[in-house]
Amino acid sequence: MTPRGRHFFANPGPTNIPDSVLQAIAHHTVDFNGPDFLEIYDACIAGLKRVLRTKQHLFMYTGSGHAAWEATLANLFSPGDRILVIETGHFSESWGSMARDLGLQVQSLPADWRRGVDYGALSAALADDRAHAIKAIGAVHNETSTGMTLDLPRIRAALDAAGHPALLMADTISSLGSIDFRMDEWGVDAAVGGSQKGLMLPVGFSFTGVSEKAMAAHAKSTLPKHYFGWTQMLARRHRSFIGTVPIALFYGLRESLRLIEEEGLENILARHHRLAEAVRRCVRHWSGNNGPQLFGLAPERLSDSVTSILMPEGHDAESLRRRVATMNVALGGGLGRLGGKVFRIGHLGDLNEPMVLGTLGATEIGLKLEGIPHAAGGVDAAMAYLAETAP
Repeated sequence: MTPRGRHFFANPGPTNIPDSVLQAIAHHTVDFNGPDFLEIYDACIAGLKRVLRTKQHLFMYTGSGHAAWEATLANLFSPGDRILVIETGHFSESWGSMARDLGLQVQSLPADWRRGVDYGALSAALADDRAHAIKAIGAVHNETSTGMTLDLPRIRAALDAAGHPALLMADTISSLGSIDFRMDEWGVDAAVGGSQKGLMLPVGFSFTGVSEKAMAAHAKSTLPKHYFGWTQMLARRHRSFIGTVPIALFYGLRESLRLIEEEGLENILARHHRLAEAVRRCVRHWSGNNGPQLFGLAPERLSDSVTSILMPEGHDAESLRRRVATMNVALGGGLGRLGGKVFRIGHLGDLNEPMVLGTLGATEIGLKLEGIPHAAGGVDAAMAYLAETAP
């Protein structure tokens, strides 16, 4: 039987779409080369650059964040080039695998998934690379599989301290519009993003913010590319999209940018932090009685857009997710090696206190029904925190 009532979607991506954005997307087809649409397009590009906090280049693609991963790699490198990928979880592994498939050498900087990378090890790897064979660092700013973040300014500082010319590539797919990100200020050379998370849109387009330094690298790149080719894109009026532009999504993007700027980016980041902390306080309470616990063990690295929760030994996260789904609540599952071991609560994008509390309440019911050990009252801990910090 289909559950009644509104669906509570707490997966970390794609995310909830505001009603006004859905209504904006329901737009009749127009000429994407016509003056009316080009005015909207240009305004969206300018607004997206404001969210990225960049004044540099922006290239867009019809495709998910993985498309932007591939476009970025293909446009910056040549066969046999070496990149250093910082291990953060499932998505850093996936980005590295893609790079290998494209003919690049991938050097992984190992890390404990629960504690995060040792930045001293990064500095040592850069110092050891006296020949500057490493052409770029790949950094997943917010790793949704583990609920952990990377300190991008610290990575840039390590590059600068070593005098290393490598590019800094950052995956900001699940951090942009949810966690502080400053492309130009932090010296990010290639910022990869997508429509379906903090921008509160359906899956459909992705993009790369590109520095002048990265554009110089692009000029020397020989990896095959056509649909994703930045040089070809520069010759078009849109300076993106080889082929048809996803028109409807730009009407939605115009509305999502309006919502973002109406609330204010700093207020959005503060809201995400507050709701994330409420989730974390709930989980810390549940961890009593040998219950589920936060996967991340370094408090300062915990994500404000997703919380990854480790199940007690002998209990299956997928069974809990199925139970909670009967209450019309969708939780995220474990990815890769974390499959069945963790479940994830996404708290990014179009979200407020009742939505978070509803998700936590259904999850606590699921813990009880599944016989999973925990300390009851986690939702009360979240409510107490939200009451204490109410604006």
